Amino acid sequence: MTARIWQSLLLIAVLTAAALLLAFPANASAQEIRVKDLTIADQSLPIRLSGYGLVTGLDGTGDRGRQTIQSVANLLRRFDVEVPTEVLRVRNVAAVLVTAEVSPYLRTGGRFDIHLSSMGDAQSLKGGVLWMTPLVADIGATPVGTGQGSLMISGGLGTGREIETVARIPAGGLLEADLPRPRFNATSRLLLREPDVATAARIAAVIDSTLGPGSATVEDPGSVAIVLRDTTSGFAAALARIQELRVRPDRAARVVIDGRDGTVVTGGDVAVGEAMVSRGGITLSIGTNVGKPEPTKGDSLSSRGDIRITGGASVQKIAAALHAVQATPSEIGAIFESLREVGALSAEVVVR
Repeated sequence: MTARIWQSLLLIAVLTAAALLLAFPANASAQEIRVKDLTIADQSLPIRLSGYGLVTGLDGTGDRGRQTIQSVANLLRRFDVEVPTEVLRVRNVAAVLVTAEVSPYLRTGGRFDIHLSSMGDAQSLKGGVLWMTPLVADIGATPVGTGQGSLMISGGLGTGREIETVARIPAGGLLEADLPRPRFNATSRLLLREPDVATAARIAAVIDSTLGPGSATVEDPGSVAIVLRDTTSGFAAALARIQELRVRPDRAARVVIDGRDGTVVTGGDVAVGEAMVSRGGITLSIGTNVGKPEPTKGDSLSSRGDIRITGGASVQKIAAALHAVQATPSEIGAIFESLREVGALSAEVVVR
């Protein structure tokens, strides 16, 4: 009987260990990110294009300025149509700035997304169509592409209303001339999208463990130099292999606040120490030794004038309390900035 009990216990232990071995790698890999998503090769930096264009077909919500009238007159003149500027009425036309980012390896005929923003006093770009607009890589340079198409209003997401003076056109850009092409085989560095020395060190370590010692060196928090010694399988294959490696990036403590709707986003469970902040009609007290005594039931009590929360509360809990009393986005941003300044919040605060 004793032998059977020990056999059963041993079988349970083996099955438990196997389950743990299967579970932990899955959880770890879920937090790991490809090197490709954390870096960009030094020869693959995108090229920015821009242009000045006209959006037509608006329902009386266009510009009223003289500059747009002159632009329309110049456009008509290209088609041998002469119209005096003083008789033009262009409430259905708006002047816009067109911008885009393209890969330096994009070939002639390739398409890309373009973004538009009103430059005049247009009330809305909704329903408009962008007239064919030349796009250049630098002011005064020869156009390398054009933008054209029907607009999609994309501004103001999450605010409950659309900002109709900002729009985009998916695949609305067309490359019509080859860009200055970098030397792909000259790639010797991986540039971190978010410079961090710990993440750079982990990237170099995983490359060394895969390709051999000395294959990667951290130059600074934003750059990892790579040396591809064995290129018998081709440079592209070796670089692709590196980019598919996975590492766990070091995430900086950061609190991001949307200045339009007050949305608060934080990475991880960032705790806030004891402090008291008074802003407008709101007083926020964090910790048992700050402000009025803590409530006896529950761990927080909120009202429009007084918010009291126990010490060590998370950013999420404080944000929820501020939203509960209908704090404005500017108030939320100012309160978290104040918490950082007094040392109660050990995280970067970014208000967008």
